[in-house]
Amino acid sequence: MRLFSKTLSVALTATLLLTACGDARSGTAQQAAVSGLYDAESAAARQSQKPAVMYELPAPLTDRPEQILKRRGYTTSYNSKTKNPNWVAWHLTKAHTNGSARRSDEQFTEDEEVKGARATDRDYYNSRYDRGHMCPAGDNKWDKTAMEQSFLFTNICPQNHGLNKYEWNDLEIQCRSWAREYGAIDIVCGPVYSAQGEQKTIGRNKVWVPVAFFKVILCRSGSPKAIGFVYRNEGKKQKLAEAACSVDEVEALTGIDFFPALDDKTEQRIEKEADLSKW
Repeated sequence: MRLFSKTLSVALTATLLLTACGDARSGTAQQAAVSGLYDAESAAARQSQKPAVMYELPAPLTDRPEQILKRRGYTTSYNSKTKNPNWVAWHLTKAHTNGSARRSDEQFTEDEEVKGARATDRDYYNSRYDRGHMCPAGDNKWDKTAMEQSFLFTNICPQNHGLNKYEWNDLEIQCRSWAREYGAIDIVCGPVYSAQGEQKTIGRNKVWVPVAFFKVILCRSGSPKAIGFVYRNEGKKQKLAEAACSVDEVEALTGIDFFPALDDKTEQRIEKEADLSKW
């Protein structure tokens, strides 16, 4: 929690962060974009006329640019101003933690479906930042297309090399372990920006550099539970227990409403918890 408090003080309030992003689409348009993703995730759902509820999807954003892009292994909310995703969400099953698709076969690629400005590989040259996956390649080994799409820049943010190699990677490994233990988990992650001072960018397209990254995780197996994590975008050692926080705290930091498909009682109960020992 000490780490989270420090990150929160750096990022200030969600209100200022949202103002910095500006230029939002209408709420009606965004609701339609996200709601459409709930209609039929599988052929069986389409045939039975019962929509598959995608519990991992946050509520539509009405205070910043948002283009919803559905990929085979994840869904991303792209922000045309920051040139980064607002969030990336996916349902990680035990079966999806293994596979034969190899990341060594892939290259980082521009997302041709982006409307307007977008990040390119050249933006990262000599930037001293890694091209950090939000939905990791390790969660997409189950399918060749899923692995390929995980390298689209709409799933990437400028990330400190030390964080990318160590703490962020360790959390990704831990999530796969939880998916194997519980059968499946729902994950959302993304960038956090500072509302203080001039926004740091990289490249000709001025890709925003986050000051931190968040990840929230939902387990619906047995008695539902949820937990959040916030890591500073730097190379200093950051312990998992100190990065842990409640989903409510991450919502306050980002202005994003996570797991809205849950019933209100369950959502309110689990989103205020931050007990890593329960995991």
